[in-house]
This record gives sequence, C-alpha cells and structure tokens, in this order.
Amino acid sequence: MDPLEARGAKAEGDRLLVRLVAPDEVGPWNELMAGHHYLGLRVLVGESLKYVAEQGGRWLALLGWGAAAFKCRPRDRWIGWTPSQQWRRLRYVANNLRFLILPGERRPNLASQVLGANLRRLSQDWQAVFGHPIVLAETFVDPDFPGTCYRAAGWQDLGQTQGYRRNGGRYSFHGRPKTIWVRPVQRRGRAWLAA
Repeated sequence: MDPLEARGAKAEGDRLLVRLVAPDEVGPWNELMAGHHYLGLRVLVGESLKYVAEQGGRWLALLGWGAAAFKCRPRDRWIGWTPSQQWRRLRYVANNLRFLILPGERRPNLASQVLGANLRRLSQDWQAVFGHPIVLAETFVDPDFPGTCYRAAGWQDLGQTQGYRRNGGRYSFHGRPKTIWVRPVQRRGRAWLAA
C-alpha cells in the first residue's frame, strides 16, 4: 500500500489530525522520511516519538521527536538553569529531530498548523509513553532554511550553535551553525526548569 494514499480507518473527517504513528505504520514512516527528508532517516534512540499529520486519512507530514541536546549554550542561558538543575531536568525537554511536509502537500500555513497541533499533545503523549511530561520543545534548523514555520507556530529564535555536533561522548566541528528554536509546551515551563 502506498503510504501517501488515504488511510480512512484513522481519518477524522477533513480536519487536520496529528497523531502517534501506529506500530504497523513505522515502516512506511521510516521509508518516507528516508526518501524525502534532506537529512534522510536517523534512528531515533532513547525516548522518542514519531507522529503523522493527516487530513481525510491522507498523510501530509511526518514529525520525529527525541532527547534534547545535552549541551546548548544559548538554550541553557535562556533557561537559566544551573548544571545540577540541567542534569535533573533535561529529560523534560524534547528535540524536534525531524519535520517533513510530504511531497505535493505544500499549502499556506500547513507547517505551522502541524507544529501547533503536535505541540498541543506532545507532553501528554510523552507522559503516557515514558512516564513524565515535556515542558519545553527545541529544534535546530539548518542555515539553508529560514525557520518560518517555527516562528509562525510561536517558537523563539535563540541564535545559532557554534557548529559542533555530539557524536558518542565527543564533539566534532562540522562548520554549519544551526539556528536554535525553542517553545515552552507547559505554562511557566522555562521557569520550572530553572527552579
């Protein structure tokens, strides 16, 4: 079955629905992400969730969430947490590792609508699957993309990384600083992380 075809059993009329990927949909999700995302498919390790956005049963977009970046100076300064607070509370931050609007599905405001709908359920889903909520979402956007959908969905631009990536326990310089975007998922989430 073509994963882009309507999957009517999961449809809820013509409204936009963002939901967790069912176990039998992981293969098609992986295939689409590998084939259409500019970074390809990355194995989501540790605590991670995969979502699909659909309308009328037709898949429009895919999202992948995972563990937050271990260290990110602009984010850490913005939160204002101490190293011990960060150590205890980093698990309450989720990283939007992948976001893909599927081919042929580009239309005004779709990306920001999908992000907004996903954020409205992310913490509850994380709680149900992993036993704790998410209070802050983060993502890192390549300089080739302006991050317009994140801005439109209420995310805040914190500046750029220094162009390093963590690989295992070491950091290596890749030379492509990325823009850091964050958005509290819970009211007063930022303050709670630093309390």
